[in-house]
Amino acid sequence: MSNRHLARTIALQTLYQWDFNGKPAEDIVIMLEKNLGQFAPEFDDNKFSENLVRGIIKNLNEIDKEISGHAPEWPIDQITIIDRNVLRIGIYEMVFDNDIPDKVAINEAIELAKAFGGESSGKFVNGVLGTIFKEIQEKEGSIEKNNAPQKSEDKTS
Repeated sequence: MSNRHLARTIALQTLYQWDFNGKPAEDIVIMLEKNLGQFAPEFDDNKFSENLVRGIIKNLNEIDKEISGHAPEWPIDQITIIDRNVLRIGIYEMVFDNDIPDKVAINEAIELAKAFGGESSGKFVNGVLGTIFKEIQEKEGSIEKNNAPQKSEDKTS
């Protein structure tokens, strides 16, 4: 398992725990530190997990609007906690993190969904993120983020 994949897995565990417990924002970093210590005590991800979790929390409203807009048949609170938080990770990396190529964000999210979600989680995540990817391509006029100009700050729809 790659370092970033492990970091995303720990971030997912933390987001799941946070979401399950009613989203207590003040406890998220404590939850993350506990999960890092429990699941990967010798692991040094150079704050990748923390940056990911903090970024998602900071942009949660915009991320959840993306989910609602691209999965209108599924109200956000009816999507399973795992799928909802896998989507949050994928959308954050695609829309807000210029360092992660969109295709990597999608593939990582699908792998997390397959590993921790239900039987159709991978397909659901792929469908939502694939639609967002197509919109990003159209908006930026490029095939991959690495070949495109930097994303603007007001990228959310």
